[in-house]
Amino acid sequence: MSDFIERVFESALWNSRFMVVLAVIFALFGATALFVVASADVWHMVVLTWDVFINHVHPESFHETVVSSIIGAVDLYLIAVVLLIFAFGIYELFISEIDDAKESETGSKILAIHDLDELKSKLGNVIVMVLIVSFFKKVIHMGFTTPLDMLYLAGSIFALSLSLYYMHKAHEKH
Repeated sequence: MSDFIERVFESALWNSRFMVVLAVIFALFGATALFVVASADVWHMVVLTWDVFINHVHPESFHETVVSSIIGAVDLYLIAVVLLIFAFGIYELFISEIDDAKESETGSKILAIHDLDELKSKLGNVIVMVLIVSFFKKVIHMGFTTPLDMLYLAGSIFALSLSLYYMHKAHEKH
């Protein structure tokens, strides 16, 4: 009797891994939504730029608006990529390898996840890039009024450069 209970429990426990399919599906929904929103933002900037070009009306701070919107779209695209990597990674870790990815020349290298540490590393790299892009977007709108502001900016850029350097060094080891 205890063998039967053990087999039923272990089977239920093992099959509970299929709950991650919910996370995969909703991560894909989230990524799709972010891709659509980012693309709509870029399209809006293209239309606005075209309108400025045709009407020869150059609004104040037009360049900052365009650059900020495009950087914001890049930020959304990167977050969407985080969700895609997450979806592919947990699916491969908990459910099954993706056959189409194995047959693809690029997909197997970019989205192949073999263990949880590899998933964390890939997600971490993209998240750091999201933070860098977000930082860049904030810097565009900052007003530098004192030399101390410039020193803070230089220190921030140095810290970002250092983090990218160490990320690259860690990636070389793998």
